[in-house]
Amino acid sequence: MWKDTLHLKAPGNWINDPNGFIYYRGEYHLFYQHFPYAPRWGTMHWGHAVSRDLVHWEHLGVALYPTKSYDQNGVFSGSALERDGKLCLYYSAVRYLKQDEEDIHIPPDDSFVTSQAMVISDDGRTFDNMGAKRQIIPVLADESIGDPKDTRDPKVWEQDGLYYMILGSTFRKEQGKALFYRSRDGVHWDYVNQYASSEFRTMLECPDLFRLGEEFVLLGSPMGVTEPEIEYAHHAMWGLADFDHQTCTLALKGPMEFVDYGLDLYAPQTTLDSEGRRVLIAWMRMPQAAADLGDDRGPWNGMMSLPRVMELRQGKICFVPHPNVEALFRPVEGNWDQAIRQRPFRLKATLRAGEALDVCGYRIALEGGRIVTDRSQVFPHLPNYRTTAQTPALDGAICPLDIFVDDHLIEAFVDGGRYVVSHVVYGLKDRLEGPVEQLLTLREDG
Repeated sequence: MWKDTLHLKAPGNWINDPNGFIYYRGEYHLFYQHFPYAPRWGTMHWGHAVSRDLVHWEHLGVALYPTKSYDQNGVFSGSALERDGKLCLYYSAVRYLKQDEEDIHIPPDDSFVTSQAMVISDDGRTFDNMGAKRQIIPVLADESIGDPKDTRDPKVWEQDGLYYMILGSTFRKEQGKALFYRSRDGVHWDYVNQYASSEFRTMLECPDLFRLGEEFVLLGSPMGVTEPEIEYAHHAMWGLADFDHQTCTLALKGPMEFVDYGLDLYAPQTTLDSEGRRVLIAWMRMPQAAADLGDDRGPWNGMMSLPRVMELRQGKICFVPHPNVEALFRPVEGNWDQAIRQRPFRLKATLRAGEALDVCGYRIALEGGRIVTDRSQVFPHLPNYRTTAQTPALDGAICPLDIFVDDHLIEAFVDGGRYVVSHVVYGLKDRLEGPVEQLLTLREDG
């Protein structure tokens, strides 16, 4: 199978949300939503990749696929948990209520129901899709608890000998909410509590709740955050929270903030690495398929961000490249000609007020006390897609940047990870063949 460095890419055709991210038996396992038949969304499977360092990834093929009446139309997003040395995968199981005779992979009128299911693997490499699946939470019948269609994305963890699950849900697409379940064995689950918030907008997807330092952090992807007529309207966000395991009572402490200000990143999932650091990987949304990489995987659509360590600094979550990412690159400050002759490559720069950096047609500037980016020269001319982005206001008139560049993705870590701006781009491969002075320029604007 195919191998990827730094950014896990679709092994041909389509990927979206990362699933089942876990360090298990000396390897990092990353599953992902996968439609193996075309570079578009369709009936979901779980693809599977492994890595020993979070940087070099090997694709292992399809791990989970529809086989049961309750998951016949999709094995949707979920998480992984190690229990008694075995790997437990939890997922949302989808069944369409109608069928399009011309395209069985899309639900007519968005009509389907969702339940929660699991699979247990003895080794984390082999999965019995026919015999080992089990439906653990049926389609919800009580709308006061959760929506029968839009309740999904179980994240499961263990605490003091008990198992907990958080699910994203909605009340009639008017109010997003989180549901909590508890179990003594990880198989039989009881509903405990729920929490609704205007911060979840119309629906909460991909919730993830964990302790970071002395704080609880709620990570999720509320739907309907920004303008509905502009792609994308749904975004990954984080917030500090209070949480009580005994009652499963959750309360946000304040407004949620974007995980990434490029607004292409979605559906992040976290795990603890081998050293106990909280690491995040997320899906980078691509509006168009990319061409074959030359390894016979064919057209592909979708890739993952580089692994980011989450750090709590003075009540704010910051995101920094994982130390293994640092080890992949020998920092090159100023010697850009040497840096860009390989991909992916890394650049470090410092911008002062009024300066702009042009990276192969991608513009990064310090304007009005914010980092402002423009990808219009390396992005297709698509209506209603954002080509510019900006961070919140920074302190001071000088800003350090740590920039990672791949053929289809640029990730800029701003001010030591205080903010990140990541953008999907197209056409960098052709631009990277030119003279260095045409690829990288630092200038004063105006």
